[in-house]
Amino acid sequence: MPQHDFTEGAISKQLFMFAGPIILTNLLQVSYQFIDSLWVGNLLGAKALGAVTISSTVVVTVLAFIIGINNATLTILSQQKGRDDDTGLKSYLNAFVVLLTILSLLIGLFGLFFSRPILVMLNTPSEMLADATTYLQINFVGILFLVGYNFIGTVLRAVGDSRTPMTFVAIAALLNIGLDPLFISVLDWGIGGAAVATVLSQGIAFLLGILYMMRRKLVPFSFPVLPKREEAFLIFKLGIPSGLQMTVIFAGVTAIMTVVNSFGGSVVAGFGASQRIDSLITLPAMALGTAVNSMAGQNIGANRWGRVRDIAVYGTLYNFAIMLVIAIIVFLLAEPAIRLFIQEEDAVRFGTNYLRIVAFFYMFIGVNFILNGIVRASGAMYQVLVLNILSFWVLRYPLTYICSSLFGQNGIAIGMGIGFVCSSIFAFAYFKWGNWRKKQLFS
Repeated sequence: MPQHDFTEGAISKQLFMFAGPIILTNLLQVSYQFIDSLWVGNLLGAKALGAVTISSTVVVTVLAFIIGINNATLTILSQQKGRDDDTGLKSYLNAFVVLLTILSLLIGLFGLFFSRPILVMLNTPSEMLADATTYLQINFVGILFLVGYNFIGTVLRAVGDSRTPMTFVAIAALLNIGLDPLFISVLDWGIGGAAVATVLSQGIAFLLGILYMMRRKLVPFSFPVLPKREEAFLIFKLGIPSGLQMTVIFAGVTAIMTVVNSFGGSVVAGFGASQRIDSLITLPAMALGTAVNSMAGQNIGANRWGRVRDIAVYGTLYNFAIMLVIAIIVFLLAEPAIRLFIQEEDAVRFGTNYLRIVAFFYMFIGVNFILNGIVRASGAMYQVLVLNILSFWVLRYPLTYICSSLFGQNGIAIGMGIGFVCSSIFAFAYFKWGNWRKKQLFS
């Protein structure tokens, strides 16, 4: 069983071996929307692809909140693992299972009945509304599978296993590749078939994950019972601000889009293409942030603060090394990368310039992922929420607006890059001098 006790052993090797599968898992997660878009666009056309794109923004927003809740799961369970408290681990596992099941059912019912009004609020074109509603409703009906599928991965990472979640994500991705054309074209279910394929793939991976964990006894699951009041209180105390952290990030990205939109269609297209590449570039830094969260959580639970400091150091060094290599590659291959998505010359020119300017700033956003992951491991969720608000709304959005006013369209990348640097400084300052080390989740 590939679990790890991170309170002992060589941190550099542990971090490398633990973060690697998380990077691959994140790549597979990203492939979902890409696969759906590929099949829908080729088999059903541009209108259907537009409907999927609009509906996916809602699904991604819900997923962002779920990921935030899972960050709280990772913090609580990894500290229990570090404390070597099997009873506490079992009790909190039960609490998370019950509360996330209830939350999933409520979200699913809400989405089933309010998908159309939500899409109308998003100004969905009338010719896409019916398809977008169908796609979104099916995803909401299957939200329990999405939540459970992500929860299993989080639980296993909390106890030091990042390889098994990668296996189940790979199974889901492969199923989605095969089921998409079957349901869309062969069975002629259209856009609904794409949604069913995704939900069914996640559902199968979720059920396989449960069976695997129960059979191997990887974690101490028990028959679900109502959680204790103090358990529910702690979960909501950490989970709500953690979920809001991701919501703040997505809202900040939306605000930055208002600046981009002011420069016209070519800039919007170039920025859109660059953001697809950007989502791949940041995956290693995000994976390192998840890895240090779990590793630091175990050591905080075991009260081994020297190792927590070392995890931060190694995580930051790995981040700079990896992101520097990626920056050089992006700088050299920016134009052909952009041309994978668009061909219009003005859009390509903007996207290429954007990537080349911002490439060497990515290592600083990586510092945010690492240090905020360490702070989050202590349970200081509100503090990380404040840092995210500061990063997007006080720094990145205003700087992007100001720099684009001073330097034109290239100012978008300049403002974003400066925002990365400034937010990393604030993250370091709080990590160094903040009171997050005094946070105590368990007596």
